[in-house]
Formats: sequence, structure tokens, C-alpha cells
Amino acid sequence: MTTNHVDIWDNCLKVIQEEISPQGFNTWFRPIKPVKLEESVLTIEVPSQFFFEWLEEHYVTLLKKAVHAMMGPEGRLEYSVVIDNNTSEPSRIKLPTSPGTPGTNRRNLMDNRQLNVDRPIPNPFVIPGIRKFEVDSNLNASYTFENFIEGDCNRLARSAGYAVANKPGLTAYNPLFIFGGVGLGKTHILQAIGNSIKAHSPKKAVLYVSSERFINQFVDAVRNNTVNDFMNFYQMIDILLVDDIQFLSGKTKTQDNFFHVFNHLRQSGKQIVLASDRAPQAMEGVEERLLSRFKWGLSAHLQQPDYLTRVSILRTKMFQNGIELPDEVVEYIAHNVSTNIRELEGALISLLAQSSLNRIEVDLDLARTMVKSFVDKVQKEITIETIQEVVGEHLSIGPDLMRAKTRKREIVQARQIAMYFAKDLTKHSLKSIGNHFGGRDHSTVIHALQTVNDLMATDKSFKKSVNEIRKRLTMEIG
Repeated sequence: MTTNHVDIWDNCLKVIQEEISPQGFNTWFRPIKPVKLEESVLTIEVPSQFFFEWLEEHYVTLLKKAVHAMMGPEGRLEYSVVIDNNTSEPSRIKLPTSPGTPGTNRRNLMDNRQLNVDRPIPNPFVIPGIRKFEVDSNLNASYTFENFIEGDCNRLARSAGYAVANKPGLTAYNPLFIFGGVGLGKTHILQAIGNSIKAHSPKKAVLYVSSERFINQFVDAVRNNTVNDFMNFYQMIDILLVDDIQFLSGKTKTQDNFFHVFNHLRQSGKQIVLASDRAPQAMEGVEERLLSRFKWGLSAHLQQPDYLTRVSILRTKMFQNGIELPDEVVEYIAHNVSTNIRELEGALISLLAQSSLNRIEVDLDLARTMVKSFVDKVQKEITIETIQEVVGEHLSIGPDLMRAKTRKREIVQARQIAMYFAKDLTKHSLKSIGNHFGGRDHSTVIHALQTVNDLMATDKSFKKSVNEIRKRLTMEIG
């Protein structure tokens, strides 16, 4: 039997991988790092307190099975949990554990966490005449955790949001950064956090605001010479929920003020939750000092809902509206409308409208007719493979060459243009785009985006060629 801690953990992962879904494995076990092995104790490092709690609550039996399979019944784990103390270097706490006794370990963790959290400092920026709990939160009461359907596609974001709602400012997730495509539930989670906090702490100042509104308020403050009042108002908020934060891109002065608001709230122990249509590392036109703060806490990716989640969403909507539909109809819609939750709900509404207007019962034939019409109206999602084919055809370069290791100038440029459109026209992350081009890393993709933008700004012939490719891709989508 091997005595190397890396080999033992790799073998444990093989046992674990056979027992859970690929998404669950990648989310909860890939980030774990083996640290050392002493006698029968294997030390593993997990990235946060919440991460540790989730493992102990949901996977303790599986961990026990894997450890005992590799190390025998005397095998034990010791967790090294990364704790952020608002310093440049994170500290770590060690939690000895015997797989199968999660309760004790969780209590140990909570005791350590309390020692590592700075107490909120008094807030000197309170506008006279306004009490914090009288601030209009801009929350929609219909957005709650109870009516948010959980699935593999959103479990991390929902669980982290729930943890933040229960202990705002006291988890490792500050900020909590939620990102994903349109209609996947970012706004729902943000507002569910706010509604939950207001329900059990009504005197806390909770504010949900879109970045567009934040920008407009700042512009008005500059125009009216009331920037100090603007800053004072935001610095007295206890829980700040900002939607569509990507729209701060290019707004240098607004970013500067948001940077100071962010720092003040976090240093005061207040909670910040942000939502974006892309990951922090994929945001362009945002200052690096602000991006680094977006990455401080947890970045949770909302993905397209899987089939079972789509079925659950439809059944929940039906229940909320007192509707009954045949199972075969529900399953047919869930199979054929898969882009996002918003379009799934739209398909259900369209089906009910067809039934009501034509005074016919909802059956599978009606569902087929409606879905065909509805899906035809929904813009097709272009793939990276299609982009590679169109770019390659336009530049007389085979798509396979873009994935090859060659450094020929014409092939490199074609690859960069294809990466540019992959970022612009798809929902893939930088890492995913790089994987589609022969396993290149995200920094190569970033360089490609910058190169194409620079050439378009300085080379008219190059810009014309890129615009011609865009027209062809637009025709592919349409």
C-alpha cells in the first residue's frame, strides 16, 4: 500500500468518482488538495468553511468509504480549512475528524470561525433623519428560497446564498458572486437572500439595486454635487445586493466609488452579493483592483437546468397557478425547451394561452404544435464548432488547424478571431473556450480577445474581414 499522501488521495478520488455525478465530483472534490500523511491521518485542504460543512453534511459516508478503502479502518482525515481574515494572506485552521462524526467537527469549526471574524465597526456615515431599517429594499416578496427549484445546475449558488442569508457577513462568502446566462435565476437568488434576511432581521438595512440604477444615481449625484450623500447612503447599508454588475464595465468613475463602498462594507463586516452574466475573470473594462475583490469570496456558476430540474420547475409553476397538465405534456416541454428557466415558463404560458383562446384541452398534439412555434421564435444558440467552421471557411483554414499546436501566423490569427466570436456570441467561460481550441488556457483566450480588439481599432482591412464573418455568423443564428 502506498504511503504518499498525493497517491492515497488520488485513489480516494477514484472511489468517490464512481459514486456521484460528474458535476458533484467536480464541484466538491476537484478543489480539494492533499497536504500530508502522518501515521494514519491524511490531511486535506478545503477552500472554505462552507465547503467543509457541505462535505461533512452530504458526503461524510462517502469520504469514510474512500478513506477506509485506501487506508484501512484506522484511517482518519484532518481538514485544513482556509480562513479569510481580511488580510493579504489567508490563514488556515486544522480540524481533526474521523469520517462518520460530522456533528462534532461542525461545532469545532463554528468555534474557530467565531475567533476569526472581525466584529463590525460602528458606522459613522448615517444620513440625519433616516433610520437604516426604513430604507426601501427594492425586494420582490415572491422571490424566496422556498420557491427556487434546486438542481445540479444551481445547487452551489443556492446553498451559498442560503448560508449567506442565515449569517450575513459571517461566512467566507463575502462577496458572494453569482454568474450565469440570462433567465437562470440570478435575480431570484439575490432577492431571496434579501427577503430571508429581512424576515428574521427586519432592522437590517437590505438593498437590492441593479448596477444600471447605481450608475444613474452616481451620475445624478455628480450633477447635483451630492456625491458625499450618495456615498454615505451606500456605506450605511448592511446587505448590498447588486444585479448585473458587468454593466460597470468602462465606467471608471463609478467603479472608483463602488470600490470605496465595497471596501467600507466588507471591512465593517457587512454582506455583499453580486450577480453577473459572466465570471469575474471574464469581465472586461473593469479595474483589476475591483476584479480582485470580486474574487475574494465564492464565485458560483448558474448553469442551464437539466431535464429533471426543468420538470420540477414546470410542476411548481403549475401548482402555484392551480393548473393540471398530463405528465406526457410536461415531459415533452421539459425535453424540448432547455435553454433557460425564463423560456421554459414562457413555453408553459404560451401553451395555456393556446388552450384558452382556442377552447381546447391541453394534450400532446397541442404541446407539439406550440413547442414547434415557440422554439422557432427563440433565437438559436450558436456553438463554438459552428464559429470555427465559419471563420475557417472565410479565411480558407480548416477548423482542425485552429485546434492544432501550430504557430503559423495565419492560423494563429484565425484562431484568435474564432476565440473572439466564441466569447462574444456564446456563454462559454474563458477556460471552456480554451479547451475547444486544443486545450489552451484562459490567458491565451484573453490575449486573443485583446489582439482582435487592437487590430480592429487600427487595421481597416482586418476590421472589414471580422465584420463580414460576423454577418455570416448572424445568418447562422437567425
